[in-house]
Amino acid sequence: MHELAITQGILDIAVKEATSLGKKSVTRITIKNGVFSGMVPECIQEYYDILSEGTIAEHARLVFEKIPGIIHCEVCGTDSELDRFRLRCPKCGENRVSLVSGRELYVDSMEVEDGD
Repeated sequence: MHELAITQGILDIAVKEATSLGKKSVTRITIKNGVFSGMVPECIQEYYDILSEGTIAEHARLVFEKIPGIIHCEVCGTDSELDRFRLRCPKCGENRVSLVSGRELYVDSMEVEDGD
């Protein structure tokens, strides 16, 4: 259910930015989504289709770009992509790692059309 609030936020951002620029419509919204954000793109899309009805962003295409999970090893200093089933540094084998990327979810860019 978190997707509903997140989707409303995405729509609010798109409408506010396009309106402030005097644009006629939003045609595309690119969303960066970390693999550990907990957000499901299909759910966001479904909510977006409902919430955006009647707005200048109604027909915008949502494009999701995945951000991988990156861990940092506190022992050897290596950054590497997280293996979901193994929370260990692939270089030295230590398990003293922290997640530095992969929880993000944000609007990265938008495409808009000018008003007449």
